[in-house]
Amino acid sequence: MPAPVLLVLESDAAALGDVERELCARYGSDYRVISTTSPEDAVTALTQLADGGEEVALVLAGESLSETTGVELLERARQLHPHSKRAFLVPWGAWADQSTAEAIFDSMAVGRIDYYVLRPASSPDELFHHAISGFLLEWAKDRRIAPHTVHVVGEDWSGRAYELRDILQRCATPHAFHLAASSKGQELLAKAGPGAKLPLIAFPNGQIVSDPTNVEVAEAGGSSVDFEKDAFDVIIVGAGPAGLSAAVYGASEGLNTLVLGEGGIGGQATSSSRIRNYLGFSRGVSGSRLAEEAYEQAWIFGANFVFMRRAVSLGSDGDRLSVTIADARQFTARAVILATGSDYRRLDVPDLEALIGAGVFYGGPVSEGHAMAGKKAFIVGGANSAGQAAIHLARFAARVTLVVRGESPEMSHYLFQQVEATPNVEIRTETSVIGGGGEGRLQHLILREGPRGDEESVPADGLFVLIGARPHTEWLPPEIARDQEGFVLTGEALGGPGLSLERRPYSLETSMPGVFAAGDVRHGSVKRVASAVGEGSIAIQLVHSLLAADQLDSVADLAVGAARG
Repeated sequence: MPAPVLLVLESDAAALGDVERELCARYGSDYRVISTTSPEDAVTALTQLADGGEEVALVLAGESLSETTGVELLERARQLHPHSKRAFLVPWGAWADQSTAEAIFDSMAVGRIDYYVLRPASSPDELFHHAISGFLLEWAKDRRIAPHTVHVVGEDWSGRAYELRDILQRCATPHAFHLAASSKGQELLAKAGPGAKLPLIAFPNGQIVSDPTNVEVAEAGGSSVDFEKDAFDVIIVGAGPAGLSAAVYGASEGLNTLVLGEGGIGGQATSSSRIRNYLGFSRGVSGSRLAEEAYEQAWIFGANFVFMRRAVSLGSDGDRLSVTIADARQFTARAVILATGSDYRRLDVPDLEALIGAGVFYGGPVSEGHAMAGKKAFIVGGANSAGQAAIHLARFAARVTLVVRGESPEMSHYLFQQVEATPNVEIRTETSVIGGGGEGRLQHLILREGPRGDEESVPADGLFVLIGARPHTEWLPPEIARDQEGFVLTGEALGGPGLSLERRPYSLETSMPGVFAAGDVRHGSVKRVASAVGEGSIAIQLVHSLLAADQLDSVADLAVGAARG
């Protein structure tokens, strides 16, 4: 297979020469660089590469091109090479020009480009290469060819093979799936040796695990699952954005920190293929990437992690709290932060529940998007996660239909603009999915308009359900007050002194002294990644306040005892 292509269209010959020089010098051994000043030649090249089954990793279009020419080229690139990354080439200071800034913003908002790249200046231009290498890493991850990719081999896409992919996705682990009959599947089966059972997982270090349990996946992936100690300053239950934020701040500020994650890292955020409005990530960031970075950051600061172990009970003994996990092991701490998040609600359509993993999926399509290439995909939901899923799927599927029960989607304005501007995405409002089925995989859905409207059977290859959240709080004791939907009450929501508190609770403290809640699990939370991260950091500050108050109480008790003595 020929090397992937980096294609550049720039009408300014001098600028084109600078870009070509930098790309060839740095990437020439692994990629082919095609550069031209002719829009017609660029489109011809994209078409011929697609016809030949060749890959285009990156398309750069000069800002000096007319808006129509540049946009048409990038639109054509998206159609012919849906995995390719696309960017405008702009001179330094271009953001000061209002028309250029608006063109970049509008193109990003509707998905025409991924971002912009500053033209290279002196050679080597490391700022230019930082942007280019970032695009190429994202492209490699989308193509499941990035370094350190975990490979899953199974008989088919459903069953245990799907569960393993779901676990890896929730752990924010780059992975690829191969049918056992494929060439890659046969290669890995041969390496596994006689008697290997499917599904199997091949790790980047060469280790192959046959039909692994969830715990074996965590152990083989390098997660800590056993400790000699069981006492900590703070225990964080949940490893989504709120839990990871609390882990970073807790460990960095000297607290002996333990994080218990039932599934993996990232929580529901890992289903977001692109979060564009998270502070500090101007290009946007995937939920998985954000989780990976946060986990590594917390680990570097000394936080301890236990994955694939479900918390089953929470109790107190004097001034210590205890959390018991599924294997009966118990950990204690002075403070506990509940960051268990929430999960998507289910459709409760039996025929569709039977096809989970075989065309029906709960959560975003980050792992399954490539399986929808050229097919018809449906998304149920109208919030931000549904909009992000639609944009992501539109890169692969021939047609994406967003099914919204209400009169209109309830998502961020910028995201709604992008969904509306994506040509192969259709929005159907006041519509519900009431049935569907297929022979071994999803083949059709039954849609109904309004509560008693007409029913319609439509062909479908994939269904992604994102219809609201249900908190993971069923394991908590009665002492933890919750609202009618199960979300944990904290602070002022408890009404004066907490139910089990003799004092006024801290803002994120629950009705059990020393137990805090942060992120989506908390009643009244904003259900945004940035908010969850903020609450995780605030929870740690409140833990410090709690520990400081305990120390003052201890000093006061000693003083009283000494006076009496």
